[in-house]
Amino acid sequence: MGLLGRIKQLISENEKPAEVTRVMAPLSGEIVPLDTVPDAVFAGDGIAIRPSGGDTLMAPVSGTIGKILETKHAFSIRTDSGTELFVHFGINTVDLRGEGFRRIAQEGQLISTGDPVIGFDLALLQQKAQSTLTPVIVADSDRVQEITLFSGPVIAGETPVFDISSQ
Repeated sequence: MGLLGRIKQLISENEKPAEVTRVMAPLSGEIVPLDTVPDAVFAGDGIAIRPSGGDTLMAPVSGTIGKILETKHAFSIRTDSGTELFVHFGINTVDLRGEGFRRIAQEGQLISTGDPVIGFDLALLQQKAQSTLTPVIVADSDRVQEITLFSGPVIAGETPVFDISSQ
């Protein structure tokens, strides 16, 4: 093997293959582009879901619950490989101060894809929230090499919403 061949071999030995994380729907509904969410805070890598029913936000990936906001409308979860996601039910739902939400999981809890995290009263939230669009966002976008977004109707815990290839 020549010098160039040996250099290529050393480089390829040090390259770690991209890890793909499949992110599942945390609630049932219809995927909408993140840029349609009426709040610029939710820019970045991810999607939003317009809920169609149900009463539970589920873990979109297996991992550890990081933070559940005091008002119980949002949570973060970190996979074993270190990818962190943020799930936020509705727009300006923080103003409801927890009304319409109930905590099911606990911070620091190890959880599997599809496990319940937060319960919600969809009918109440449709009346009181500015919007029920629910963003699902990659919190640490600097780790993302590629994201493949999906579209269409989704079923909580069963339908993928996007795939993340990360370093």
